[in-house]
Amino acid sequence: MTDHSGDGEVRSQNMVTAFFRRVMSEFGETIRFFAGVAAVWFALVTFGFAAFHIPSESMQPALQVGDRVLVSKFSYGYSRHSLPLGIGYALPDSWTGRLLHFGGPDRGEVVVVRDPRQGINIIKRVIGLPGDTIEVRGGRLIINGDVVERVEQDVIRYRTREGQIVAVTVYEELLPNGNSHIIYERTDSALLDNAGPFRVPSDSYFLMGDNRDASADSRVATQLGYVHRDNIVGRAFTVLFTFASCRNEEGLTCPPWRVFRGL
Repeated sequence: MTDHSGDGEVRSQNMVTAFFRRVMSEFGETIRFFAGVAAVWFALVTFGFAAFHIPSESMQPALQVGDRVLVSKFSYGYSRHSLPLGIGYALPDSWTGRLLHFGGPDRGEVVVVRDPRQGINIIKRVIGLPGDTIEVRGGRLIINGDVVERVEQDVIRYRTREGQIVAVTVYEELLPNGNSHIIYERTDSALLDNAGPFRVPSDSYFLMGDNRDASADSRVATQLGYVHRDNIVGRAFTVLFTFASCRNEEGLTCPPWRVFRGL
């Protein structure tokens, strides 16, 4: 009589080995898949896009303190400030050109720019293009001699990050190219409500914050001043999300939680 118990043990061992190999193969495929996804994501967020944190109230109401904004680096081409991992800042100071140039921003677009004097990134809205004459009189924006139309929407009160309660008039501002956006004005007689005229140099842009009386922008030559196109990092086009929140207080505006909201 033949003893087949050994054959059964061998078959069992072979089945276990095959199962283990199949599991390891599937595990390896999963690892390779996620590694590929991670590589693509890394390429996108370093070469194509970047996320920026909003630290101030200068772009209210479009951007609130704490917003994380997604910025497209390739909208206007690549400068040293667009390069990933801070590589551009390791280049010699004499190198100020652009690697690629796809044209400049349009009036009304929100852009992130590098302020070389302060060594920081700043986000503002493009108001003046190369060759434009920009002026502010009595709080009214004037572009190339024409007063920009604004339409009153509301009067609101909100608490600043310093805890001060301020009242602002909310306007829709209508730019000459048809783009429009919302601005805040505390008063039409603040320090920067009478400024200019400014003649925008070639290859440069004039930027302003939407919260007009709480923004040190191109109206202040010792702050941002004119922005050369080589100092543009990219175009901001959506609010990814925000961790910021405010207390719901009676009579005060509290921005809602925001995620994937276009600019």
